[in-house]
Amino acid sequence: MLKNKKNLLALSLVPQYFSVKLMAFFPEFVERFYSNGLYPVISKLFRYTLGWMPFSFGDVVYAISIIYIVRWLIKNRKRPRKDTLNWLRDVAAALAVVYFAFHVLWGLNYYRLPLHKNLNLDADYTTEKLVLVTEKLIDKANNIHLEVAAHDSLKVDMPFSKSDILKEATSGYDRLKAQFPHLEYHPRSVKKSLFSYPLTYMGFSGYLNPMTNEAQVDGLIPVYKFPTTATHEIAHQLGYAAENEANFIGCLAAINHDNIYFKYAGHTFGLRFCLNEIYRRDEALYEKMVKTVNPGILKNYKEVREFWDAHQNPAEPFFKLFYGNFLKANQQSKGMDSYNYVVALLVNYFDGKDL
Repeated sequence: MLKNKKNLLALSLVPQYFSVKLMAFFPEFVERFYSNGLYPVISKLFRYTLGWMPFSFGDVVYAISIIYIVRWLIKNRKRPRKDTLNWLRDVAAALAVVYFAFHVLWGLNYYRLPLHKNLNLDADYTTEKLVLVTEKLIDKANNIHLEVAAHDSLKVDMPFSKSDILKEATSGYDRLKAQFPHLEYHPRSVKKSLFSYPLTYMGFSGYLNPMTNEAQVDGLIPVYKFPTTATHEIAHQLGYAAENEANFIGCLAAINHDNIYFKYAGHTFGLRFCLNEIYRRDEALYEKMVKTVNPGILKNYKEVREFWDAHQNPAEPFFKLFYGNFLKANQQSKGMDSYNYVVALLVNYFDGKDL
């Protein structure tokens, strides 16, 4: 009886795979019935159940799972060759369960409508528009910087602990929901990852645990990056799986925060993306525009860059390659490069608006 159940589970991987890929052709269906239907219920249920815990329950589950998998592999390494099919069946059955849980609990959000369609924004933009929006962001970021720093050449040091920032990260969403009701966020479930050291050396500043719906932030990253990393992971938690969309929503949430330090983090976060895109298009124009940015802001950028440079290691490119291929398999054709497409959302959203 158990053997038959395992066979059925293992074989279910095939119809599951094709069913999920079929969803890519029906984004309106996914948007209506999953992303705005079933998923918000699942997400809130997990946040109510686990959000109150001061530690990451999902990280504990991952740790136990890793120990169990290693133990199982060691225990079964000397199985007779005739048991190879049974071994493969057991692995396929376990993968089928994980595959099903991942997509039902969060992963189908990869197949929802693109955010620019929901916001009635263009997907493309001109260099002229990019320059205008970047100039607005420079002016706003410079002004905020001078409010929180004693001199334009000094970098900003956040006067909060990392735990306090995680507690306050939701405030921007409280204000943002007036414009976008679907971004209402309650209760809170944002935590420092128990795996912060591995995350850092893999090159990631945070992640959403799709199995427990806990937003995880790397506890080692500079405090300056904590506000926007937290708001980014909350965007994932609200069902925006695409990295470019989570960056855009996280940026807006920080900008709309009532705390000026969050506003500073949000504006400089968006500005960095725009400056990088200008550099890609026209290096001479970039050199001209970056000179108008307060040196203190550039020092905050340098602080983050030096942090990641200090933790580079031979394994990091492999983790980035793996994650890039994961993104490509889930409707983000440019993989890790899809992070840069946040610029299209920023430019078309802020074009014609006062910051």
